[in-house]
This record gives sequence, C-alpha cells and structure tokens, in this order.
Amino acid sequence: MSRKFFVGGNWKMNGDKKSLGELIETLNGGKVDANVVCGAPSIYLDFTRSKLDAKFGVAAQNCYKVPKGAFTGEISPAMIKDCGVNWVILGHSERRHVFGESDELIGQKTAHALENGLGVIACIGEKLDEREGGITEKVVFAQTKVIADNVKDWSKVVLAYEPVWAIGTGKTASPQQAQEVHEKLRAWLKTNVSEAVANSVRIIYGGSVTGATCKELASQKDVDGFLVGGASLKPEFIEIINAKA
Repeated sequence: MSRKFFVGGNWKMNGDKKSLGELIETLNGGKVDANVVCGAPSIYLDFTRSKLDAKFGVAAQNCYKVPKGAFTGEISPAMIKDCGVNWVILGHSERRHVFGESDELIGQKTAHALENGLGVIACIGEKLDEREGGITEKVVFAQTKVIADNVKDWSKVVLAYEPVWAIGTGKTASPQQAQEVHEKLRAWLKTNVSEAVANSVRIIYGGSVTGATCKELASQKDVDGFLVGGASLKPEFIEIINAKA
C-alpha cells in the first residue's frame, strides 16, 4: 500500500508576524510533493491559516481534553477548528518532559481531538538513558498503546517517532536506527491493532532533521515523512518536504 509522504513543521515557541509572514511567503512560492502541515503557536493559528496556501495544512501544537471550561491558558479542538485549522500535535516530548504530561493525559487528548474531527500527529520516543538502557522498544510500545487505546479511526492519525536525545541536540538517529524502530512499531500495530492499520498508518521521524540528513532518512522503507523542528523555520524546509521526490 502506498503511503503519501507526510511532513510536519513544528515551529514551537518561535516567530512573530513579520518572520512567520516571510516564511509563509517562501512556502507558498515553493513546489511541494507531500502532505505538509505547519504547527504554529496558538496565538498565530488564525494568522497562519489566513496567509498560508490551501495546499498546506495547519496544526495547533497542543490542545486540552475537554471542549471548554475553567482551564486558563489551554485551547480546545473546537477553538482550533474555529480558526479553520484541522490538525494538532499531541504528546511531543517537550509536553511530556518539560510540562509533565502523562501518557494517560495524552491518550485522553487524542480521543477528544479525534472525536472533534481533528487529525492528530501523535508523538512517541525514548530519552537517552532509556536508549542506553536498552528499553527503547518497551518505552515506545507503551506510549503507542495508550494512543492506540484512544483511536477509533486511524485514517486521521500520523505517528511521529522522535528519539528525545536527537531533538534540538544536532544528533540524529542514523537512518538505520530510525528504520529499525519504525519497522518494529509497524509490527506492533499489526499485532495489536490490525494489519490494515499497520500497512496504512504513516510513521514519520522527528529529531534534528535537516536538508543534509533528509534524503537518506526518506529512503528508508518505513519512514513515511518527518516532523521537523528548527529547520521548518528556514527555507531548507522546502528541500526537506521534497526529500522523497
């Protein structure tokens, strides 16, 4: 089964209207051959969606697990959709390890986002001590199980494998390391969800992806795209988007 290459740009807490406006102009002028979704800071979701060409999707970088209420600082899937935005990034390692989000909370957010019609880029990945301790599979399978338990329609889900030790560090998992984990994740989905889901769901790689590393990573059989951090704020993002072309 052919899985359409998928590239997410996670702008994180970066940019202002001027710099993001310039980036959007560059993206709008680029030729892209993939599904592309840009994750804007929540305060710029409306701005980004209004300026970015319709060939690009837009994602919120987080959302809460209920429609509305006394949750200062949070945003809901309903609000995200009201801005014309159709995706959300959930479970990013920074949400897990900087803000202390649990697997359980990420699962609840995933269920609520999907019930409200958002596509979910669901992030999983191990820390350096976990990889060095030989428990990469145990960690990523446990994280994936909590997400899977909250998904009814897998057509709206993209799994993003992000080794935490390779995010913002300049270190990248080798193409072989990335492929090995992606292949094992696909086998886990086959055993624990279904063969059809395992064949169709896109598993993308995140962790210091750059113009220099993207082509070899994209050539791996089970790497179906990228979740790009810092490089998604630079013109080379177009090159990364077209890594498979």
